[in-house]
Amino acid sequence: MRISQDHGPHQGQDAGRPARGRAGAALTVLVALALLLTGCGDGGNDSASKPAKGAADADRVEPLAAAPAPKLPVTVDSADGEKVTIDSTDRIVPLTGSLSEIVFTLGFGKQVVARDITATFEQAEKLPVVTRAHDVSAESVLSLKPTVVLADTTTGPAEAIDQIRSAGIPLLVVEPAKGLGDVGRRIDTVAEALGVPAAGTELKERTEARIAAVQKTIPDHADGEKPRVAFLYLRGSASVYLLGGAESGASSLLEAAGAVDAGKTSGLKKDFTAITSEALAKAAPDAILLMTKGFDSVGGMDGLVKIPGIAETPAGMDRRVVTIDDGVLLNYGPRTDRVLADIVEQLYAKGGKGQ
Repeated sequence: MRISQDHGPHQGQDAGRPARGRAGAALTVLVALALLLTGCGDGGNDSASKPAKGAADADRVEPLAAAPAPKLPVTVDSADGEKVTIDSTDRIVPLTGSLSEIVFTLGFGKQVVARDITATFEQAEKLPVVTRAHDVSAESVLSLKPTVVLADTTTGPAEAIDQIRSAGIPLLVVEPAKGLGDVGRRIDTVAEALGVPAAGTELKERTEARIAAVQKTIPDHADGEKPRVAFLYLRGSASVYLLGGAESGASSLLEAAGAVDAGKTSGLKKDFTAITSEALAKAAPDAILLMTKGFDSVGGMDGLVKIPGIAETPAGMDRRVVTIDDGVLLNYGPRTDRVLADIVEQLYAKGGKGQ
């Protein structure tokens, strides 16, 4: 098997949420800690079946060609049990980076008036930040006079969500994504709430087609074995060193890339567990998947192999890593095809990356 090889660090973006669902909830505190300690236009419209461009274009979203024409008002079910009626999309505030991606890609970029710190793509970067690692400022949100606010079940604190709703602002809570199977559902949910269900169907079909196109580029494994890849969540400055398990949020991506989630198959059922030499030996990864900022935070490849147990793994001995920008790795949305393409490119690159 051939796996991308890397001998040096990469520049990253602002730290993203490392997981969704149970993984997202478990890591919220860790991301907030890392942020505290580290101080932390429209695109073209490629055909739906065209393979993704990868990380080089990952700092932009690609809106649908047609401008949205919302049919409002609509009443939708919120994931927290509320019914929400939306009658205007003039001023939209998405409270997560992944929701921002969907809103912008549906064509509502000009109506978005604020962002979460994880919305790092180019079209959103100049917007005011109203949330940092799930720490929503209700006052900041309300000062922007939004007509609709979008959140997910990991957004908080609850008091901020209640304060926004108490002010009479329609606030829709969306179930978070745990894997590739949730991409279409989230797109449909947001599109319905914004009054453009047909655009949602178009975007969902485009995204699914592009993911399928990427998967067709995965080479056959000459030895009949799939590469074992361990997902590590690292924040060196905060002394956070975690090995991903079944609920990390990365399994779906790795399996879609023709790989095996080494942590999951070694028996780790939780989202993350502290890295130990024993756990790494059992996982025995051929390659390591990392967020770019995490890779940088430990000093790149030279620092990574100093973490106990890593140098003894096949990945550590061969210095083989796959790095993806924090802001896109686990968003599971319209840019997931690009993320998958980047993983595939690095995982199976001839001669290895950086050579």
